[in-house]
Amino acid sequence: MKAIDFKPAKCSHCYRCVRTCGVKAITIKNQQAQIMEDYCILCGHCLNECPQDAKTYISDLDKVKGWIRSGAVTVVSLAPSYRSLFQFRDPGQVLDALKRLGFTHVRETAEGAALVTNEYRQLLEQKTMANIITTCCPSVNMLIETYYPALIPYLAPVVSPMTAHARLLKKEYGPDIKVIFIGPCISKKAEAYENAAEHAVDAVLNFEEVKRWLRAESIRVKDCDPLPMPQPDPHVNRLYPIAGGIITSVNTTAGSGHETYRKFSVDGVSNCIDLCENLLTGDLSRCFIEMNACEGGCIQGPMTGNAKLSRFRSRVDLEEDVEIIPADDQLLHFSGLDFPTAKIFRDKSPRKNIPSEKQIREILAKVGKYTKEDELNCGACGYPTCRDKAIAVFQNKAELTMCIPYMNEKAQSLANLVLETSPNMTIIVGEDMLIQEFSHAAEKHFHITRKEALETYLFQLMDTDDFEWVFEHKQPLRNKKVEFPEYGFTAMMNLVYIKKQNAVLAILIDITREEELAMQDYMMKLETVEMAQKVIDKQMMVAQQIAGLLGETTAETKVTLTNICRTLLDEEPEDGQGEDAYEHQH
Repeated sequence: MKAIDFKPAKCSHCYRCVRTCGVKAITIKNQQAQIMEDYCILCGHCLNECPQDAKTYISDLDKVKGWIRSGAVTVVSLAPSYRSLFQFRDPGQVLDALKRLGFTHVRETAEGAALVTNEYRQLLEQKTMANIITTCCPSVNMLIETYYPALIPYLAPVVSPMTAHARLLKKEYGPDIKVIFIGPCISKKAEAYENAAEHAVDAVLNFEEVKRWLRAESIRVKDCDPLPMPQPDPHVNRLYPIAGGIITSVNTTAGSGHETYRKFSVDGVSNCIDLCENLLTGDLSRCFIEMNACEGGCIQGPMTGNAKLSRFRSRVDLEEDVEIIPADDQLLHFSGLDFPTAKIFRDKSPRKNIPSEKQIREILAKVGKYTKEDELNCGACGYPTCRDKAIAVFQNKAELTMCIPYMNEKAQSLANLVLETSPNMTIIVGEDMLIQEFSHAAEKHFHITRKEALETYLFQLMDTDDFEWVFEHKQPLRNKKVEFPEYGFTAMMNLVYIKKQNAVLAILIDITREEELAMQDYMMKLETVEMAQKVIDKQMMVAQQIAGLLGETTAETKVTLTNICRTLLDEEPEDGQGEDAYEHQH
């Protein structure tokens, strides 16, 4: 079942969940984290570690509210860790608060723990198991079934207190009731669904959900009435939520024969893994081992609803509140008769595709790790060693780009390459105008080294009015021509505001040569115009001279022709009419 999920939109490549996950059951695909159900032991620690709150979990809250509205008989199995997680004067106030939410009955899961303690006592007395590992924590059970199936024979064939209590409640109230377990655990959801066929636990809520529900209904536990606690009393079995609590319960309850087993507790996923590795070597035998995936026990479960809770204070409060005496005999009456608590475990280990040494080296080489010395083993990607991460890449559990030192080196290399080879001047300044970056081209144009520039304020090199405008308006300024006569160049300046760094990026393109060419072109045009004007002026003068000459010639021609005409007329006079006729025509 997929009890935990992700909200991809919020995943921000921090890999904190991978680092937190003791069994590396989180894969990164397309720079997004995803739960690998076949590998996950549902410890839930990634829920609290995610800084972006990108993870979610399935909730039975709406289903439970629906049962209450429908009038169904709802019985709460309340995990004993409630005594250290709620603020009250009397434990009975918590019972009253839950009844005000609408639950029919409220009972303590510690009643089921008393039954489990009695089963452990019998196993110790039988002395047939080489080692006995307690099976109250579903995450530990999944850890062994998934990663250490060879240790399954060491798992006590006993159900958890939650399941035992649910069976007890349905025996007492009838099979048609709805049993709702309330506790600090995510893996209890998987346990309930896994055993759904027997209809023991019908729903699982965590303390975080219940606390939100109480706030929504304006119910304050401290203001509730102290109801009498249910009987019979489980007494010492209320210590199950703290590290060593199971052993204390067993020692308080056990009869003769249990001394042949050495007893110790282990809590925290990493410590549990170390113990499992040690058990595989065969170094330990005749041990009764209490294992819990949460450091400090269930009081530090991932869904307590109080991130600031001190497990030390919780432990002290719980120990002070519990009597170290065996449970009432009425509880033990159910065990071993018509109330079986046997549990069967099976090998759930997924098939792993293991790469060869050559394939591992090829993957390492892709991120610049050619020798052992190149393997930093920094753990930033979430895996303890570069080699482990390479294997994860081969198994499609990780991506090459998860290697933060490599990506940082690559980014710096590319950035330096751009800064060193770009012909454009690149300058980055903070709001105080202190230079933060200075490219090689900027060094050449402003006659200052990068090292010196990074200790210099921009106003020592140029006017900063445009930069201040960009900081004030947080808007870009594009394609502004700026002259730097003191440095002997002209540039086209583009300014961009960088929000995340609260800085301004300046890119200055040297257009000095273009400006010179443009000026040369302009001067050539001026010279051409002047030459054309001279030609025009000369042509006009010539035209005027020609016009003058033509005028004189025309006048002379007229006189000459007139004289010729007169001469011709004078040669053939007819009663003096010739000249008069000519004058008349002209």
